[in-house]
Amino acid sequence: MTRTIVESKTKTAIIGFDQPFCVIGERINPTGRKKLAAELEAGDFSTVEKDAIAQVAAGATVLDINAGVVYNSNPNPNETEPPLMRKIVELVQGLVDVPLCIDSSVPGALEAGLAAAEGRPLLNSVTGEEERLEQILPLVKKYNVPVVAISNDDTGISEDPDVRFAVAKKIVQRAADFGIPAHDIVVDPLVMPIGAMATAGQQVFALVRRLREELGVNTTCGASNISFGLPNRHGINNAFLPMAMGAGMTSAIMNPVALPITQKAIAEKREAVAAAGIILPEGMDDETFVTMFGLGSTLPRAGKEMEAIRAANLLTNNDPHGAEWIRSNKAPAAERDEGRGRGGRAGGRRRRA
Repeated sequence: MTRTIVESKTKTAIIGFDQPFCVIGERINPTGRKKLAAELEAGDFSTVEKDAIAQVAAGATVLDINAGVVYNSNPNPNETEPPLMRKIVELVQGLVDVPLCIDSSVPGALEAGLAAAEGRPLLNSVTGEEERLEQILPLVKKYNVPVVAISNDDTGISEDPDVRFAVAKKIVQRAADFGIPAHDIVVDPLVMPIGAMATAGQQVFALVRRLREELGVNTTCGASNISFGLPNRHGINNAFLPMAMGAGMTSAIMNPVALPITQKAIAEKREAVAAAGIILPEGMDDETFVTMFGLGSTLPRAGKEMEAIRAANLLTNNDPHGAEWIRSNKAPAAERDEGRGRGGRAGGRRRRA
């Protein structure tokens, strides 16, 4: 049975066919997040700290660390990214105990992250491009770590799943030349947007099965790619992830957190409620208000995708005795005991005759 071992100093995450689905939290990544990029360039790591804690609380088993900031003061990532990667890795592993995934297109940043990481992190990533193979596989061997293998090569990303399988096979074979076993290769078969390619879901399910059966490797993907450009992306993601798991996918790089509702949205809803003549209890706090009107939460919490994953783990017998499903759905004590009197009796005191 194929098992990919990823470790922090104190915790082990196992990616495998007979294991709970491995959620690799993606939020510590400045790509497309201008505010985070500006904070990192200024030496402000407060958002990184919040994202690390929130993702683990939501159920992430591994955290992806990407330090790809293009500094205004120095646009050369080969100079700026390695020290920033080292700083973020040291910071995050001091806050949370889950293993890390070191993510960069800059080889120097990958090595800086590997050198700073405690345990056995996952490396993200190698491709089938010749230059990338020659740069990354020696690092994988040197640090004895597993690696994400992305199924594109020097010709680019093929829409043909047979070509993407061939690229994955090539990477596995080249890794073997370095003494890297197949169980340390986690293949990303590249999920295409369903809005651009109607067969994208069918393609990836078939490809994952083939990778598992013929190469015996674990798989991962950027989970949100499938819904790119479409409305109600969470609805698509919620369906895609359990289906991918059923096909044999064993991990995904994704956002496990449902972000909190903004103060602006709360204020607008309060105005609408007042305009409708609805009278609320005096002093109702924001969390009670947004819960009452189904707006989510003022705090980060596990997203609906996590609920779908936990349900799929249960249904595939990768949640022993349903322990994780029960734990994640157990009502807080205060809510569970609401309306109970002393001794736990429901309904308070009985009326005397």
